[in-house]
Amino acid sequence: MRYAAYVASLILTLISAVLVFAHHSDWLWGVAGFGAVAILGTLDLLQTRSTLRRNYPVLAHFRYGLESIGPEMRQYFIEADTAEVPFSRQQRALVYQRSKSVNDVRPFGSQQDVYSLDYEWINHSLAPTSHVAHDFRITIGENTAHPYSASVFNISAMSFGSLSANAIRALNKGAKLGNFYHDTGEGSISPYHRENGGDLVWEIGSGYFGCRDERGMFSEERFLANARDEQVKMIEIKLSQGAKPGHGGVLPAAKVSAEISVTRGVPMGQDCVSPAAHTAFDSPQGLLHFVARLRELSGGKPTGFKLAIGHPWEWFGIAKAMQETGVLPDFIVVDGAEGGTGAAPAEFIDHVGVPMHEALMLVHNTLVGLELRDKIRIGAAGRITSAFDICRTLAMGADWCNAARGYMFALGCIQAQSCHTDRCPTGVATQDPSRWGKLDVPDKSTRVFHFHDNTLKALRDLLCAAGLTHPSEIGPEHILRRVSPTEVRSLGALYNFLTPGELIGKIPAHAVFQSFWAGARSDSFRAPDRVLAMRSSKSF
Repeated sequence: MRYAAYVASLILTLISAVLVFAHHSDWLWGVAGFGAVAILGTLDLLQTRSTLRRNYPVLAHFRYGLESIGPEMRQYFIEADTAEVPFSRQQRALVYQRSKSVNDVRPFGSQQDVYSLDYEWINHSLAPTSHVAHDFRITIGENTAHPYSASVFNISAMSFGSLSANAIRALNKGAKLGNFYHDTGEGSISPYHRENGGDLVWEIGSGYFGCRDERGMFSEERFLANARDEQVKMIEIKLSQGAKPGHGGVLPAAKVSAEISVTRGVPMGQDCVSPAAHTAFDSPQGLLHFVARLRELSGGKPTGFKLAIGHPWEWFGIAKAMQETGVLPDFIVVDGAEGGTGAAPAEFIDHVGVPMHEALMLVHNTLVGLELRDKIRIGAAGRITSAFDICRTLAMGADWCNAARGYMFALGCIQAQSCHTDRCPTGVATQDPSRWGKLDVPDKSTRVFHFHDNTLKALRDLLCAAGLTHPSEIGPEHILRRVSPTEVRSLGALYNFLTPGELIGKIPAHAVFQSFWAGARSDSFRAPDRVLAMRSSKSF
């Protein structure tokens, strides 16, 4: 039976050939079709790389074919509407509806199991507030020369090169229409970011793209050329990203096009290397001085950094450096480990970095404990698509939220998960002009605008129902989570929140602070002595 399909193809090819020679020329299709299958089976038998193909010539390809469409089969026919892998059909449908400004109301009750563990909701008020304007904003860098009034919901970092030219155009035009910001990603500011004039946050990664010299080191002169552009509203130093923290990247020379070469400031014909670590600083204090220097060079624009939390003592070292030097970033963006990327090793996507909720809580608590929270704004990113996602994130300590994949859905992304193949079916994450050229910028930019606008309207409705008037008023007491079939806890009861000043001169009764705060250093990212001792011995 293993060879049945192969033998059948040989026999049918022979029969077709005989019929053709017998003046039945309409059987030429049989010679061509069955002959192709016979050739395929012969090649299967002769090759040595795949045992499966040698043991099951022809038949093995049916297995490969079914396997290749397995994700699509599960996504469209098997998975529940609420299965998050990584985004549920329900989440994607909500983005599609809001981006198209079509009816997003639902009939007949929730599809969520409200008695399942981790089900969450926001408590409403018997004295709801009247509807207010939904363009909620916060001021970042109040004490700088150019403070920025930011929307509470913006486009997270996605580089040109990872996304297509038309995707960047549409995102930026949508940001312009909705008066919210578009993070450039570490690939720097491309011509496509500039065409429509939307607000930009310039992300500077370890490769210093757009502000590097010929050796790949940071260049103040080249930084100035971009940083003082009126379109650039804030400067963001990328320490790490949620999907692959601690991992650098290489764009092969063959993919360094003329456009990417100009945008990133790298030569064509050479690999474009993004190192795992920065070279402009090597300590917490060095990071803060770099922040201060970029703020000065930019003419006083709000400057901060983005990080995914890893070793807690490294973040504690940065916090101690703030306390000791008095040099503060204007903002910190916390990227959760659930964040997406165009391509990353499987282990990094699945098992590296702290998820956004815990990372955000750690950053928020540390700043509160040092009485610095009112001086530094916090943004957060990690699988945010709905107004409730924004509410939950703000309740846990953030001032605003960013989203990447949510806005990709607004562009038309169907979660085909082929970002790394250059064969994105919707033209969003590809550099193939025959694909991205079909992405209509006017239409998709309007969808980006509508997704943002309708999500903020939904946020307003949630806040009003809770008796609030602005997202800054929402706290952990407003969000409830089921922790067992018979128990419910607010986020305020589930998480340990520090009180202002609790970290000054003492260590709170909080496990992570008890373990790592005392050993953290403001002059080095070096692990505490106790941790180093544990690394050299299994006796702990």
